Amino acid sequence: MRCHPRLPLVVLTTLALLLIRLSVSASAQDNVVYVVLDGFRWQEVFTGAEERFITPDTGVKNVNGIRERFWRDTPEARRETLMPFLWQTIVKNGQIFGDPTCGAAARLTNSFKFSYPGYNEMFVGFADEQIDSNNKFNNPNINVLEFLNTRDRFKGRVAALATWDVFPFILNQERSGIFVHAGTGPIVDEPLNERQMLLNHAINNALVLWEGNQIDVFTVELTRDYILKHKPKALFLGLGETDEWGHGRRYDLYLHAANKADRQIQELWELLQSMPEYKDNTSLIISTDHGRGENLSDWTSHGKEIVGAEFVWMAVMGPKTPALGIRENVEVTQSQIAATIAQLVGEDFRAAVPQAAEPLPGVWGE
Repeated sequence: MRCHPRLPLVVLTTLALLLIRLSVSASAQDNVVYVVLDGFRWQEVFTGAEERFITPDTGVKNVNGIRERFWRDTPEARRETLMPFLWQTIVKNGQIFGDPTCGAAARLTNSFKFSYPGYNEMFVGFADEQIDSNNKFNNPNINVLEFLNTRDRFKGRVAALATWDVFPFILNQERSGIFVHAGTGPIVDEPLNERQMLLNHAINNALVLWEGNQIDVFTVELTRDYILKHKPKALFLGLGETDEWGHGRRYDLYLHAANKADRQIQELWELLQSMPEYKDNTSLIISTDHGRGENLSDWTSHGKEIVGAEFVWMAVMGPKTPALGIRENVEVTQSQIAATIAQLVGEDFRAAVPQAAEPLPGVWGE
C-alpha cells in the first residue's frame, strides 16, 4: 500500500494554526439581526387574516377594502398576502416555529404574558418572576446583547433601536454600554449626518400617537441610517404598531402594520445584502414578545388571564441555518432565543448565563 510521507511536526503545527486563524477570520464576519413585532399573534402569521375578525366589531372601517386587500381562500395564500417576505424568503430559505396545528407550539415560560417579562425572557434566556411590570427599572439580568458586547469582535458594535421607550431599562443600557435608541425622541448619534438631521426634524414635528411609543417608520429609517453609518454586528429592531393597533381594537390597522413591517424588514434585508460587510454572512431572526387572545372579545388583550396569549412564534434565516421551512413536531420556548442569537454568530451565551435555555433546535448547521 502506498502511504503519504509524514509531514514534520512543525509543518503540521503551522497548518493547524493557519486553519484556526482562517476559522476565526470566517467567524469574525458573522452578524445577526433580531426583529420583534410586538404582540403579533401566531394565528395571523400562519393563516393570515381571520375572516371572523374582518368586521366593524373589531374596528374595521372598510370591510370590503380589507377583504380585498388581505382575504384569500386558503391559509397559505392569506399568509403570503399578509407577509410575503416572511413566507417567500425567510421560511423558504430558513425555518419558522410556532404552529400548534403542526405539533410545534412556541410558548412563553413567564406567566405574565406582557411585554417587559417577554423581552426579559427572550434576551436573558429565562423567565424571571421578579420582572412583573412594564415599569422603567433596570433589568438585573445579563442579556445576550450585553454578553456579545463583551466579546472582542463585537465590542462597540452592538445596537438596539426600538419604538418603545422602556428598552433602555430592559437592556440595562447603563450597565451594558450598548447603543440603545428607543421611544419618540430624536436620535442622539453625534455627529449627525444630513439624513439623520432631517429625520430628527420630522420626529420633532410629528404627532405622537402613543405615549412612549414611536410609529414604526421613524425607528426603521433611523435603523437604516445607523446600519450605514456604524455597521453594527449585532442589531435589535423593536417594532410596536401591531401591539398598539391591537390594543386599540383596530384589526384593519393591525393587519396593515404587520404587512408594512414585513416590507420594512425586507428593505432592511436587501440593504444588508447590498453591503459587503453583511452579504451572505448575516442571520435574521424575527419573533414576538407575547401572543393575544383568541376570540372577538379578547384578541385585543394579553396578560395572565388571557387564554392563548402564551403562544408565540419565531423565524430564523441565515447562512448557518438549514432550510427546513415550517418546523413540525418540535415544541420550543421564547427563552431559547437568547442562546440562538449567540449561537448564530459562533458564541456560547449559556457559558456566561447557565440558566439560559438551549438554542432553538436545528437552526445551526455547518
